Amino acid sequence: MDSATLTEHGEPVRQFSVMLPNRAGALAAMVKLLRTSAIEVIGLSVQDSRDATVARLVVSDPETTEHLFMEKGIPYTSCELVVIAMREAGPGLLQCLDSLMVAETNIDFAYALMPSPEGQSMLAMHVEDYEFALSVLHQSGFKLMFQEDLSR
Repeated sequence: MDSATLTEHGEPVRQFSVMLPNRAGALAAMVKLLRTSAIEVIGLSVQDSRDATVARLVVSDPETTEHLFMEKGIPYTSCELVVIAMREAGPGLLQCLDSLMVAETNIDFAYALMPSPEGQSMLAMHVEDYEFALSVLHQSGFKLMFQEDLSR
């Protein structure tokens, strides 16, 4: 199966990056805002700095999130993530990393998502070439997850 066929199986998982003031309650306020529109946070990574925090969010409804951020004037960026369901915590991670290393593709950053509805662990990765990484991981036997697999 080639990468063009893979992307036809689902919408890529989108991540939103939002800069928040580095103060108590800022992240909670963001999550509450999302929940007012029935949007759940499925994945979260927080990068800390002295004055501001970059929160990376994977959500259950990216389109509504984008409209909400635009409506509220919240600056954000978004990108596509490769998400895989992990078979096993230790060996599965190493196999994934080895597959991408042998293919000579880089991971810019990665973090775990909340467990899937079936209870599987999931790993989200931002890679240098989305289509290529999808193809490599699919050929290596990994279960790829798309936005509709994550939306609850």
